[in-house]
Amino acid sequence: MELRHLRYFVVVAEELNLTRASEKLFIAQPPLTRQIRQLEDEVGAPLFHRHSRGLVLTEAGQYFLDQARQILGRIDAATEDARRIAQHGKTIFGIGFVPSVFYGQLPMMVRRLRRNQNLEIVLEESKTREQVEALKAGRIDIGFGRLRIDDPNVEQEVLSNEPMLAALPASHPLAEGSPSMAELSGVPMLTFPSGPGPNLADLMLGLFHRRGLRVNVVQQVNDVQTALSLVASELGFTLVPEQVQCLHRDGVCYVPLADDDITIPVIASRRRGETPSAIMRLTNTILDDFFDNRLFGRDP
Repeated sequence: MELRHLRYFVVVAEELNLTRASEKLFIAQPPLTRQIRQLEDEVGAPLFHRHSRGLVLTEAGQYFLDQARQILGRIDAATEDARRIAQHGKTIFGIGFVPSVFYGQLPMMVRRLRRNQNLEIVLEESKTREQVEALKAGRIDIGFGRLRIDDPNVEQEVLSNEPMLAALPASHPLAEGSPSMAELSGVPMLTFPSGPGPNLADLMLGLFHRRGLRVNVVQQVNDVQTALSLVASELGFTLVPEQVQCLHRDGVCYVPLADDDITIPVIASRRRGETPSAIMRLTNTILDDFFDNRLFGRDP
C-alpha cells in the first residue's frame, strides 16, 4: 500500500463520485477506479457500496477513512516539521489550548520551555475536541482544555479542578457578596454556543440543571472576552474559571460562589501509548511543579 492509495481513497470518499474525484485528482477515471479496487483487495474488504447514483462508504470504509486522514495528517505534519528543523535546527513542540486555561500558570510553562534554545514552541488556539483531532494528526504534541473527550487514541489527565466565579456587573446587588446558584438563576445569563458532543455550554448549564434550577440565557458568545464585555454592559452574568479574574475589566466584578464544589477541570490531552520525548518529560515535570504548588497554595 502506498501513500497515493490513501490520498486517492480520501478524495473519492469525500466526493463519493469517481468522475468528480478524478477531476479533482487530475487523473483519468479508469486508473483511479483500478487504484481503489487495488486498495480494497489489499485491505481485504469493500470500502464502498457501488450504486448507479454514486458511492456510499461501507462501515469498514468509514473506519478506514478516519484512519487514513490521521495517517496523512501525521505525514503532512512530520514533513512540515522536518522542513522547519532543517531551516532552524530546532525541535518543534506543538501546544493546543483553549483561551481560558492560558490566563494563569500555563504561560509560565511556555516561558520555561522557551529557555531551551533548540526548541520551537508552536501555539494553536483550539477547542478541546479540535485538540484531540490535532493530536491524532500530529499537528500538536499536547493540548490543554476543559472537557473530557472519549477517544481511544488520546489520554487525558485532570491537572486541577479550578473554582468557578460569577462575573457580574459591578452595579448588581449580588456583586456585593457570594451568590448562590439559586440566586444567580434569577439573573439573565451569558453563555457559549452549544453543539454536538461535550461542550462548555452544557457544562455550565448543567451546574444549574442538576440543582433543579432554570436559567434565562439571553446571549450566546464565542469567547470569554466578549462575555465580559457584555457583563460590563449590564446585559447579564456569566460563570468563569478562577484564573480569568486576572482580566481586569471596568464594570465587571468577580465573586466567589456560595455553593461548594463548583469547579471546572484543567485537562491535559496527549497521544495514548506514545513514549514521552525529552521535551514531553520536561513539560510533565513543569506541570507537576505548577499544579502541586497550586494545590498547596504556593503559586510559582
